[in-house]
Amino acid sequence: MMTSLPQAALADLLEAAKKAAENSYSPYSGFKVGAALRLANGQVVTGTNVESASYGLTICAERAALVRAVSEYGPGIRIQAVAVANLNNAASPPCGACRQMLAEFAQHDAAVVFPAADGARTMAFEEVLPLAFDMKLKKTGNRE
Repeated sequence: MMTSLPQAALADLLEAAKKAAENSYSPYSGFKVGAALRLANGQVVTGTNVESASYGLTICAERAALVRAVSEYGPGIRIQAVAVANLNNAASPPCGACRQMLAEFAQHDAAVVFPAADGARTMAFEEVLPLAFDMKLKKTGNRE
């Protein structure tokens, strides 16, 4: 995949995601995931998964990083790249909920690197979530 980021920058982002995974709170699944977001302003923000005995309240690493990025830099952030890593040597692309949340802030060509069954895979965000739910409504004079 072509990306505006050099491979070395993506490799560094993936290392930041792996380091974040070390802080995972995953006593129920044992699946330790970390995510790192490179923002358009050059900042890197990380997050890790945090489980709950009530599984529906668990937060994925990607959403944890996103919430942190908005908290630290405001709602105007734009994501230039996403890296996901886990310490379980398993495939783990961003889940559907994470993809949809990232869609609010990711540039369409943002690089997304994640572990796949055949090794690390890098894709443009628009390939990872080609049909994101979009609430942008066209303003027209016709109200029918």
